[in-house]
Amino acid sequence: MSTTSKFKKLAGLSAFAFAAMTAANSVNAANWRYAHEEYEGDVQDVFAYDFKEYIEDNSDHTVQIYRFGELGESDDIMEQTQAGILNFVNQSPGFTGSLIPEAQIFFIPYLMPTDMDTVIKFFRESEAINKDFPELYAQNGLELLQMYPEGEMVVTVDEPVSKPEDFNNKKIRVMTNPLLSETYSAFGATPTPLPWGEVYGALQTNMIQGQENPIFWIESGGLYEVSPNLVFTSHGWFTTAMMANKNFYDGLSDEDKKLVEDAADYAFEKIIVHIDGLAEKALEKIQKASDEVTVTRLNDEQIEAFKARAPQVEEKFIEMTGEGGKELLNQFKEDLKEVQSN
Repeated sequence: MSTTSKFKKLAGLSAFAFAAMTAANSVNAANWRYAHEEYEGDVQDVFAYDFKEYIEDNSDHTVQIYRFGELGESDDIMEQTQAGILNFVNQSPGFTGSLIPEAQIFFIPYLMPTDMDTVIKFFRESEAINKDFPELYAQNGLELLQMYPEGEMVVTVDEPVSKPEDFNNKKIRVMTNPLLSETYSAFGATPTPLPWGEVYGALQTNMIQGQENPIFWIESGGLYEVSPNLVFTSHGWFTTAMMANKNFYDGLSDEDKKLVEDAADYAFEKIIVHIDGLAEKALEKIQKASDEVTVTRLNDEQIEAFKARAPQVEEKFIEMTGEGGKELLNQFKEDLKEVQSN
């Protein structure tokens, strides 16, 4: 573990201990604690502050927001939420997948639609999203309040990619999610899982040292420039979820439950406006900053070559999740057909 990572871990543990001492019983607390796994101005941060705005404008409660690193890594804030030290947490299924394997479904390539209107409609109307997932989260002590998209997933690379063979013998840094690793293995790359907090630093270090094996970075929405080529493979949208400690939520009055649900709905409506065009703006900013950046958007024929490798990822998902995962996948596909046919 790097020195920076150790420092973050220690800082997180210190904050954890402090929170534990000052918030042994958070059910009746007027100040609610909410942690997410991104930085200031990122999509999860904007969602959190929209949630906070609604709560504080419509009640006497206050919401304290903790950004990435302030209470540790993604697994730390989930543990704190399950323990009742944090009231709310925003965590992507990429990390929640270790706790709820079925949540990895969002990383099956080419399962989700690619146009924003269809994506938003799916999140609004999907039975899998709005019925099946809340039940799965509840089994793990979590009240799922909102799932929402952050943006299309992108690959950054040191040279253009247009076919799976271009990924051969390439290393790619991904989240600590088994199915995401399976996806990029299927595409031909060699995935290396890393905690979110170590990804960016690891990439910069390898680029500065000029290592022979190119390293890629998966990103969404914000489009951070790490390598000079950005590749859009249209293989999925990055999804995240906002949830509460279930004991805390169940202990709320009916009035406060409605307040929390309304605040989550309010933040959802605000965030879908926020992400509309966000990637394009970030891309324009990157291109203005450097003449060396190239953007590759695969055409339909090129996409088909990648899509042909998706079934093996579906098979791996079912292997990981069993019959329940198979049923969820079938429901996902039924929901998508319904959305796309209307």
